[in-house]
Amino acid sequence: MATPAASATAICDDDNVILTSLELSQSNWVITLRLPGSETLSRHSRKAGDTAALTALLDRQRDKAERLNGTRPRIVTIHEAGLDGFWLHRWLQDQGIESHVVDAASIAAPRRKRNAKSDSIDGETLLRTLAAWRRQEPRVCSMVVPPTPEQEDDRRIGRERGQLLSERIALTNRIKGLLCGQGVTGYQPCKRDRRERLAELRTGDGRALSPRLTAEIGRMLDRLEVVLRQIKQIEAERDKLLAETAAADPKAALALLLTLCGVGPEIAAGLALECFCRRFTNRRQLAAFVGLAPTPWRSGSIQREQGIGKAGRPALRKLMIEAAWQWLRYQPDSALSEWFRAKVGGAKGRVKRVAAVALARKLLVALWRFVTAGVLPEGAKLKAA
Repeated sequence: MATPAASATAICDDDNVILTSLELSQSNWVITLRLPGSETLSRHSRKAGDTAALTALLDRQRDKAERLNGTRPRIVTIHEAGLDGFWLHRWLQDQGIESHVVDAASIAAPRRKRNAKSDSIDGETLLRTLAAWRRQEPRVCSMVVPPTPEQEDDRRIGRERGQLLSERIALTNRIKGLLCGQGVTGYQPCKRDRRERLAELRTGDGRALSPRLTAEIGRMLDRLEVVLRQIKQIEAERDKLLAETAAADPKAALALLLTLCGVGPEIAAGLALECFCRRFTNRRQLAAFVGLAPTPWRSGSIQREQGIGKAGRPALRKLMIEAAWQWLRYQPDSALSEWFRAKVGGAKGRVKRVAAVALARKLLVALWRFVTAGVLPEGAKLKAA
């Protein structure tokens, strides 16, 4: 184990740079700084969102470093991606400050049973991570590529639709649960005749629904109808965005994905706006981003697979598994579908589900090659013009 002096020296570099970490919360910000040529860390606390106080602090530290070293240093900051989004990153860049946003889960942490945690400890960890990353040490952390405000705004369509679908499922399950407690089954709250069917329902012992239960379900149907109407509005807005993008650039990822059979508006929008807008060096990075990368366990003579990592985007992973089932239905003659049938055979249950996840990874790579290099998946069919 390194001594405290060695640990402090390890985060030093020779650049004329003030390394700064920002530990953000809703109440206050903890700013940890290290001046160039110094092994001492200084910590400061400011009210959350007070950019004026942050600017004043950074200016004072820059002036202090200039008096000590004779040259005016640059400022490099790091903070975790989280609740605050990317507004602070954009603001720092507008001030001429080099800003980095890190994926907190990618930072190595001690594996002891009980670890001390505080804002000051986290700030020092971020500072050490930034220094190691600037020295180009491999696998130190994963820096996030912040989206532009336009990209962030386009993604709200799919994310809001997902939230509305979750609310629809919660409301329908609650209504069905209340009716099941009265011995009523088979009622579908999402159908258009939901009100008429509710008035005709009878309990398991032949009684009409009680007035208060009917009123409660009626109020939940009111909320459900609002959610259903908003889902239609979101889908209409999404389809308009797809049409405008395809008309403006037929070679865009959105337009290319929509030419494939089995790829609908939701799958195309999710992949194009959330995944394929980023740059990936190889298929392993792509699979890891979605959470479909394998996680082998190999130590000595022990070699086994633990399944997919699930370290990426859960929404994209779910979308790709749905896309895999759609691909089997609408692209039965493709090479991927033939691989799936050869792998599964007549098996059902878990074996088939595991193979579907493997198909989702293969399909993700094939679609990425299609939109980036123009390589059509082997045996895939295009939609009629």
